[in-house]
Amino acid sequence: MKNLLSISILGNLRGIKRSRLPFFWYLWRVMAFVSALCFFQNTVWARIYIDINAPAVDRIKIAIPDFRNLSSDGAGPQFASDLPQVLSNDLDLSGYFNPIEKAAFLSDDVIAFTAEQIRFKDWSTIGADLLVKGGYSVIGQSLEVEVRLFDVFRGHQILGKRIFGRTDDYRGLMHRLGNDVVYLLTGQKGIFLSKLAFVGTATGHKEIYVSDYDGHNVKQITKDKSIALLPKWSPEGDKLFYNSYKEGGGPALYLFDIVTGKTTKVSARDGLNIGAAWAPDGKSAALCLSMDGEPDIYRIDLTGKILQRITKSWDICVSPTFSPDGSKIAFVSNRAGSPQIYVRELPEGREDRITFEGKYNTSPTWSVLNRIAFTGSEEGLFNIFTVDTSGRDLRNLTVGQGDNEDPCWSPNGRYIAFSSSRAGAYHIYIMTGSGRNQRRITFLKGEQTSPSWSP
Repeated sequence: MKNLLSISILGNLRGIKRSRLPFFWYLWRVMAFVSALCFFQNTVWARIYIDINAPAVDRIKIAIPDFRNLSSDGAGPQFASDLPQVLSNDLDLSGYFNPIEKAAFLSDDVIAFTAEQIRFKDWSTIGADLLVKGGYSVIGQSLEVEVRLFDVFRGHQILGKRIFGRTDDYRGLMHRLGNDVVYLLTGQKGIFLSKLAFVGTATGHKEIYVSDYDGHNVKQITKDKSIALLPKWSPEGDKLFYNSYKEGGGPALYLFDIVTGKTTKVSARDGLNIGAAWAPDGKSAALCLSMDGEPDIYRIDLTGKILQRITKSWDICVSPTFSPDGSKIAFVSNRAGSPQIYVRELPEGREDRITFEGKYNTSPTWSVLNRIAFTGSEEGLFNIFTVDTSGRDLRNLTVGQGDNEDPCWSPNGRYIAFSSSRAGAYHIYIMTGSGRNQRRITFLKGEQTSPSWSP
């Protein structure tokens, strides 16, 4: 690239000799071009930048020592370690960073807070690329946090943030800071303020729970004392579809309002009312109904009124998921003799099969980056696969690690949450969209399955 830019400069210089325009006007153009080149080089060839589209990302080593307590009365001593721990966990789960263990730190100078005060050699010696220094103040229930991010090699500050909030939302404050760090180094929004909904059996029944993306701050949403299934976040993150057997008979479809806490029955037709998938506009949903016999895919509005019958087949059609623009759906059908993934164009009706390997492929989910994840059976075990929307580039992301099911994409399409039995019982894990950095995030009593990621 440098050579191409040099050729461009030479071309401009040759143009000066040929042109009749004033020399100084051309001289100004050349100087402006050279200045732009210098800026371009400083930006593009910066030492620390994460290419999130690269096939493999080298994790950046980052040191996050305890934060300095600046409270006048020493209030909130626990936050000295709690705050950096949340930030460290966020950056670790992102797959882009490798937080260095505190036992390796050579420096414990909590007072040093500026580039002039910090002994960067102590941090470069242990291999740190980045250093986070933080301080906080607690006044009553209010918390103020200031964080500075330093490039250790260059010895200068590259980010500074001061945020305010409540002490009981300290995790949310650090999630915001983590998002800022990710955005600075990748140019992409972080996922740390998103939520997960899932099915849990901690009470002995299958109920719906909601947590932070990292499995913390768990709240039980339903108390049906029955079987609740298949939670699905709305595109705005303010509502949840789910199925429940709480009134007897088949699984009815319910809508839970996160803001008001109100639950509304949406569809309780004879037979199945399952697998509701929100349309991207949040005004309708696709689900499987079987009141006319064989299960087929229908579109309904939020009151349960049928707007359209999408599939009409003697075969079973279930598990719809919309494309990001709402022009297509992926779904599961057994028309070929075993469950396979198909894509249907809306409203034209053309359908194409996209899975051909394996005898059992189900639970498709469509990412905003236009890739489909699904559960597939291989050699007696279930694994998470991804494939492009035409059926090419099939990848097994979880091979050799127990049964893995129920994939769902993060709002930015770069992570997958799923349930896995690799630890014995089923729990929720997250990983990158390429299958890297697989980490367990739920540690509740019982099992946790069927995750859904909020926008």
